[in-house]
Amino acid sequence: MPKFNSISISGYHMQEAGATQVQELAFTIADGMEYVKYGVASGLDIDKFAGRLSFFFAIGMNFFMEVAKLRAARVLWHRVMTKLGAQDERSKMLRTHCQTSGVSLTEQDPYNNVIRTTIEAMAAMLGGTQSLHTNALDEAIALPTDFSARIARNTQIVIQEETGMCNVVDPLGGSYYIESLTQQLVDKAWEIIERVDGEGGMAKAVAAGWPKAMIEEAAAARQARVDRADDVIVGVNKYRLATEDHLETLEVDNAKVREGQITRLKATKAARNEAKCQAALDALREGAKGGANLLALAVDAARERATLGEISSAMEDVFGRYGTTPTPVKGVYAAPYAGDTRWQQVIDGVAAVERRMGRKPKLLVAKMGQDGHDRGANVIASAFSDMGFDVVSGPLFQTPDETVVLALDAGVDVVGASSLAAGHKTLIPELIKLLKEQGRGDIKVIAGGVIPPQDYDFLRDAGVQGIYGPGSNVVECAADVLRLLGHNMPPAGEAAE
Repeated sequence: MPKFNSISISGYHMQEAGATQVQELAFTIADGMEYVKYGVASGLDIDKFAGRLSFFFAIGMNFFMEVAKLRAARVLWHRVMTKLGAQDERSKMLRTHCQTSGVSLTEQDPYNNVIRTTIEAMAAMLGGTQSLHTNALDEAIALPTDFSARIARNTQIVIQEETGMCNVVDPLGGSYYIESLTQQLVDKAWEIIERVDGEGGMAKAVAAGWPKAMIEEAAAARQARVDRADDVIVGVNKYRLATEDHLETLEVDNAKVREGQITRLKATKAARNEAKCQAALDALREGAKGGANLLALAVDAARERATLGEISSAMEDVFGRYGTTPTPVKGVYAAPYAGDTRWQQVIDGVAAVERRMGRKPKLLVAKMGQDGHDRGANVIASAFSDMGFDVVSGPLFQTPDETVVLALDAGVDVVGASSLAAGHKTLIPELIKLLKEQGRGDIKVIAGGVIPPQDYDFLRDAGVQGIYGPGSNVVECAADVLRLLGHNMPPAGEAAE
């Protein structure tokens, strides 16, 4: 195993969830510290494994900030590893992969995404990334086509082969602005890292919940700035096209894919030695009770053709499954709207519905399917809560059956299904069907997330009553939900815009 690169320490998902560059930087380095401490505590020599750790950062549209972030990350990792006792210089080197931001991509005027991805790719390169993933122009709408993926791939090749940018290390080093920005990021991130360390490490911080709350506050604040056009998104809240042509997108037949996967799983299970497979899974289960090398036992189970689900379930039998109860942040989204006419109209509309119903209108924000992205869902939950709705946030990875149970138990009026993993044509119609079977077809179902406009009619025919794609103004979404609940909302006026 001497060349095995055991883990990629990721901050990408944090920025995608709404973290600022400082937060992403601090929490990612703190994660790395935690892994190293656990490795050393288990008896490993720090200089035998630390050089094989790698990192993974997001690269957003704040160009110079992203360049400085990667430079600051190397400073911080060197400092951390020296503090933890590393002697080998390779142990103190930060190697990183980067990916251009998914959340910066827009459904509206999507060819602008080619420009965004190019700018972000340049920032990653100038910051010194070792490898790079460039997103495709249509990923805010659907899974990428071969056409869009080729443009994304060629963005890297053109930078690498035609520009000369890759011929020099740290080309912006020495710039007063970049050096100053780098030092600011080092100092601000170090304050957070010291807090994490002082409270017992990142695992304890995650359990306490404050990093997640900090990130969600940043996400809600950013969404409010975008909705008010304080932060400009070209083609979305400024320079918007009067009419937009539909982009040709990749169509995935979810039912066919599911059937194919089930067939493969059945064939795998029929061809394996079942006794040996179950013995390997039992050994993994036993090993999870303590003291064993779970990676080795998982590899043994895989060699006996245990499926990933079976391997995961064997450990879950011992560990249980980690879950969080999403808690919407309060007041952050509302703060910039003080005195805003349209905001007040929505607040008044919610109050009117509350008087009529004898309680606040209740919204369940549901995340169904194998989709771990919850930024949009969390922002909606926080914003609607600030507008006076009673909001229930569902956990990640729910099935439609589990969502129905939660909706009925909570007594909601509306279910908002957030979809980012191309499951909208399967999961949302199933949810509506199950609600009707329970005699609750009166519960309104709305949908948001990455849904191609050409699928809107399919969803409406299935019973979806409101569809809000990326770039939708959240205040206007709330006004529309009030209309669904029977309240006559005035149209948005110039003062509100």
